[in-house]
Order: sequence, then structure tokens, then C-alpha cells
Amino acid sequence: MKFLSIPFIVPAVLLSLCVAHSTAQAEESIGLFDLRYTLRSDLSDPVKLHETWDHVHTAATLQGVVNRHKPRLFYFFVETGNLCIDEYWWEMYRKPGKWLADRKTITYANIVDLVSAFRNDIEGVVLYDPNVAATSNVASAVAGIENLIAVRYDQHPDSLYSKIVLGGPKLPVKLRLLNEDGTPLFTGKGKIPGTDRDSTGSIKCDPYIWFIEHYMKKGQHMKERQCNPEFGAYYIDQTWREKPNATVRNHHTLSNHDFFVAQKAFFFDLSPWGDEPATDDPTQALGTDLATLKEFLLTAYTLNEGKKITYIGGFPAWIYKYTQHAGGKHDDVPTEWEFSKIISAYNAIKDADAIGFGALANASFWQHYPLKEQYKQHWVTHEQLKERGYLTDDGKVNFDGRHFVIFYVGDYDAASWVSQTMATIWDDPNRGKVPMMWCVSPVLEKRVPMALEYQRETATPNDYFAAADNGAGYLNPGMLQEPREISGLPCGLDAWANHCKPYYHRWDLSISGFVIDGYAPGLNEKGLDCYASFSPNGIVPQKVPVAMLHGNMPVLRSDWDLVSNNPVEAANVAMDRIRDRGGFRFHWFRHILKTPTWQVEVIEEMQRRNPKIELLDAPTFFELLRIALQEQNAR
Repeated sequence: MKFLSIPFIVPAVLLSLCVAHSTAQAEESIGLFDLRYTLRSDLSDPVKLHETWDHVHTAATLQGVVNRHKPRLFYFFVETGNLCIDEYWWEMYRKPGKWLADRKTITYANIVDLVSAFRNDIEGVVLYDPNVAATSNVASAVAGIENLIAVRYDQHPDSLYSKIVLGGPKLPVKLRLLNEDGTPLFTGKGKIPGTDRDSTGSIKCDPYIWFIEHYMKKGQHMKERQCNPEFGAYYIDQTWREKPNATVRNHHTLSNHDFFVAQKAFFFDLSPWGDEPATDDPTQALGTDLATLKEFLLTAYTLNEGKKITYIGGFPAWIYKYTQHAGGKHDDVPTEWEFSKIISAYNAIKDADAIGFGALANASFWQHYPLKEQYKQHWVTHEQLKERGYLTDDGKVNFDGRHFVIFYVGDYDAASWVSQTMATIWDDPNRGKVPMMWCVSPVLEKRVPMALEYQRETATPNDYFAAADNGAGYLNPGMLQEPREISGLPCGLDAWANHCKPYYHRWDLSISGFVIDGYAPGLNEKGLDCYASFSPNGIVPQKVPVAMLHGNMPVLRSDWDLVSNNPVEAANVAMDRIRDRGGFRFHWFRHILKTPTWQVEVIEEMQRRNPKIELLDAPTFFELLRIALQEQNAR
């Protein structure tokens, strides 16, 4: 008889529990903490320098653990000029009817109070070595996997270690990346501690090999909790403390760690160059950094069974390391391209948090923002093109002496760049006056979903969206094609197509506005087939003929960048290029982080000089290009 009553009792109990849980969740306070004091510190004072590094690092690893499953902790940190970017986004979504409108908050006065408040969410501390730079990145990775916070060992009485490990909440040290007496665990000699592997000879690379052996490779040393090979983080290690003023103050990029801690990612900071030692480890054997990087990538590829694309956040820290700025022999862009080539060989992309606007906070918080299933855009019809005078009655392109222009509005291949520039670029009052092809990587929905939705919600009829380089993430697609230089792995094109399709579907993308081939091979037939499967209305690679059709997909070779901030100078460059191209009528130009006001003034100057210049919306431009190429092929 007891069993008969269960179906009637259990639903009522479950309903009661669900309502209680829902109410508790709705009423749970969001913790707030202001880290901007670290941007005001006197970095010439070693104590303040260490405080700046230590507080942001520990706070970021704490946030990643706390926000892993739901948004509970928010920081105010990133500034652009006089604007706090985190306040900008927070206030936007605190408005009535928005996602955070009804959430209660609690503000913490200092970092000790902050850590103490979330004591039950963490299991303790991973302690890292201030004298072995790579251990700071290893600590972030271990923190995510083991539910710890990263703390730098420092016995100074004002250090964070003294305040939260020796004092305050007295957090237990669960894992040490240095010896008990504070001497280095990793020496670059003998065996790598806790493994059967010989040292690489590099005090920098040995901690990374230790991590791979314990958290990525299956074997006797592998720990119970494992790294998530679908996510990697390429951020500068604690050598930042040697040149903290080399660029904007927030480009230690520690605030970026939270999302990758939440994902249980692997962290690294390694040179992509095999023809010189890493500039931050000049005594290592040639190619040691590169070999370690390849081991990370191959291990992740193997764990992903070659079927998934590894998402790497970050960018070469070129002003600090690995380039001529740091005593190397390579320039900045070649270093970017070499890194891209290498990761592409192992089915990995980068979300390119590059210097200048590279800092991003709260991605572990915003990752929970609820997106819609799809954000629709509309393609142009041939009938509409006829009505607007672009096609003749018999369906041919009506050039009428005109030159058709499209601007690649970029570079929005980085979550940090999108987050930091919406207020100054997207919110420009002149947006909507002329057509703009906003090229935004759809994979950025991982870390800044609220920004991508904000663009769609506030877009004008003149705002159209295409994918940024090189699709749903930045890689060199030629390195996915067999034979695969560097890795020798099987073809990765199917993995790339399967990765891109869901993102292109959600954001209704059908154009890839730029495909950076860099040092990789250009797209072959199979590579073009791959893009045609998810970007059927057009691609703009570097290593193709000037224009062609691949099946029914228009392919246009990328052309010049418009660099000058002076609209007249930029217009002069564009007009000179149009003149030099002779009779070709379709012109693609790229500009980076330019405002709508700038674009309005550039096109006005171009049209002043030649009224037959027409800036087109993306669907019109690429559809006319397709029709013109079909006509050409039919002759």
C-alpha cells in the first residue's frame, strides 16, 4: 500500500522543493568586488607591485571556481580611458527587465573579506614559486581542476600569502609548486619532480611538463581530476612583474583567467619560435619552448580524439616576449602568424586577447547569460536588386560605371576587444548612416554573449554581421588540410566545419569576412568545400585569385588595410588602390577599431572625388559579386 501512495506524494514534494530552490536561487546575492585599486598602485614600490599581481591573480582564480555553475561573483576592474568597462556592462543589464534587474548584491570591502566569504566554495590553495615564472600559469590551471585558489609564496608580512594562508582565514595549502622551505621544486635538472621524465633542461618548461603528466596524460602519475582539453589559456606568466609598465596596466591579463579556470583549462606561456631560444629563457636548448607547446597541443588533440576544436584564449605577449621588443629576432605580426600556424596544425583556435584591449573580466560570470536559439538576418533577393537598379531586367549586374566597395569592420576576433570597444565604437551616434559589415567571431559568445546580443538588439538596418577571421575562431584553415605540416595529423576540415556550423546557425552568418592564411598554405579544393558548407555567401582569403566562384560561393581575395585615423588620408589610400586595379569593380578594404563616424567621413571623401563609388551592404556586395562571376564564367 505504501508504494501506491508514492506517485501522489513525490510530485508534490518535488514541486515544493523546486519552488523553494528556484526562490533561493533568485534571491541569492551576487558578490561585488572592486579591483580597480590595483590600477592605481605605485608599481615602482615592490610591495605594491606584488599586491597588484597577487590580488588580481587570486581573485580571478576564486571567481572562476565560484562562477563555474552559476553567476555569483562580479568584479569591477577593466578600464578604457575614463570608462570602467565592467560598470558599463553591469549597469546595462541591471536595467528593468534585463537579466540582472532583480538580483540582490553584497559588496566586499577587501580581498581578505572576499576570500573568506567564499571559503566554502574552495578546497584551499595552490602555492606557486615567485622565482619560477611558469608556476603562476600552472597554478591557475591546477586551481580550476582542484577547486583551489592560486597564491604566490611571499613571506613579507603585507603579502596576500601572509594575510590568507598564515593569517585571516588560514587557508590550507593543498598543493605546492615549490618546496616546503620555499626553494624551487623545479630546477631544470635531473628528473621532473613527481614524474619519470628527464628534465627538459629548462626551469621554465619543466613545470608545464609536470602539469601535462599529472593532469592530461593517462598514466601512473595522472591525478583523479583531469584537465578539460577543449580549453587552453595563453597568457603571460609572472614575468609581467619585470616590465609592468610596458603597455596598459591591466595587460597582465590575470582578469582573463577566470573563465578558463571555470572550464578547467590548461594554461601556458610559450614561444612559437623554433629557431631561437625563448627570450625569457635564453639558456634553454633551441626549440624547448616550441616542443613543450606542441606537446600541450598534441595531448589536447588526442584527448579530444581529433573531433573537437580546442578553444585557446590569449595572444603572444609580443611587447614582453618572443619578439624584437624583448631582444628576439622576429617582429610582432610574424610571431602572431607563427603561433596561429602551429595551433592550427593541432585543431586549435585562438580568441585573440591582443595587447591594447586584451584585458577582460567577468567572463566566468557572463558565460551564463541566456542567449536565444537564433538571431536572424536577411539576405537580398534578385528582385530587390533590380528594384534598386543593381541588376538589369535580364538579371545582369548594372555597373553603370560604378565601383562597389565593402569595408571589413574589425578586428572583432577577441572577446576582450569586443567588450572594451562597444561603448566607444558601437555606440557611436553616426552608426547607421552608412552600411557597415561588422565582422565578429561568433565563438565570442563563450565569453561575451551579452555583447553579441546587445549588438543584434540595437543594430540598425545598415548594420550587417559577418564572421571575423577565420570563422568561429582564429586559425589558419590551410593547416587543417592534408598533408599537415608540423603535426602530420589527419585532415581537420570536418572538425572545423562541425565546429563552425552551430555558431553560424545561431548568429545567422553566411559570410566569412576575412580568412587569414598567414604562413599556412592557401585553401585547396577540400578547404574551399569546407567553407562552402557553412559560409555559402562568401569568403575573403589571402591566397586565392582576385575573385572566383567555388561552386556557388563567391571567393574574393583580401586587399588593403586602411590604417590612418585621418579619414582624408584613408580615402586617398582607397582611391589610389581602386585606380591601380583598373577595370575590377569589387573592392574590399579592412579597417581595425575605427568608428562609424570615421567610416562615414571616409566614404564621403571617396564619393566627393568620384561619385561613382558606392559603399554597399554586405548582402548586396556579395550577391552582385556572385552574379558578376557567374556572368564571367558563362562567357
